[in-house]
Amino acid sequence: MAKIIVMTSGKGGVGKTTSAAAFATGFALRGHKTVVIDFDIGLRNLDLIMGCERRVVFDFVNVINNEAKLHQALIKDKRVDGLSVLPASQTRDKDALTKDGVEKVLDELRRDFDFIVCDSPAGIERGALLALYFADEAIIVTNPEVSSVRDSDRILGMLGARSRRAEQNLEPVRENLLLTRYDPARVAKGDMLTVDDVLEILAIPLLGVVPESQAVLRASNIGMPVILDSKSNAGMAYADAVARFLGEQVEYRFMQPERRGFMDRLFGRTA
Repeated sequence: MAKIIVMTSGKGGVGKTTSAAAFATGFALRGHKTVVIDFDIGLRNLDLIMGCERRVVFDFVNVINNEAKLHQALIKDKRVDGLSVLPASQTRDKDALTKDGVEKVLDELRRDFDFIVCDSPAGIERGALLALYFADEAIIVTNPEVSSVRDSDRILGMLGARSRRAEQNLEPVRENLLLTRYDPARVAKGDMLTVDDVLEILAIPLLGVVPESQAVLRASNIGMPVILDSKSNAGMAYADAVARFLGEQVEYRFMQPERRGFMDRLFGRTA
């Protein structure tokens, strides 16, 4: 049966959608049939990052309201076999999502997919609560900043109290930390929290550390999950995190400041 994974965080702008796209793509690249769902009703950014915005005909809400069949709304990725996207609606209110409707769609998806990745909106509004309610596993996306970590701690509390697993006294939602936009040079200056600082506060296993990288912006602008940029630090970091999620032992990278050669220091060039 498929695993439902929620990509969540209390704060906006931390990289949830980028991470959801990267993880879904990473699972599919490893042979796991995967669908990624946009729960951010009214905004809809996942299809942009996945590069399929012009192929959206029907959406998540259409399926919930029986205005379209699920297979009509699913968009198959043209680059990676076994990868599909279920986009959000840009024209509906966030209250268009209902618990029964979301459950119906997830139950149907479970029959055909190995992984269902839920891209949660920021905050604790309806879409975010429904995204985490049905989760089997959660990836908490956090920047190394106090406000981001504090908001993530609140989300952890909600996973422990307001998920379906918590309500039914089942095995708790498995929680993992994904630390994004990590800049070792700024950490060394004391401008950002260290990895150990974040782990001490949140007390959940570390899944991956994604460095600050221009590759993320470039990939988003051309509609490509950054994990497909296999030569970039960010792409490699996401690939490492996917491997760890799947149970592989992978050494952590990109957590130390890059060493710069004499000519780089002389002329102020940066990688």
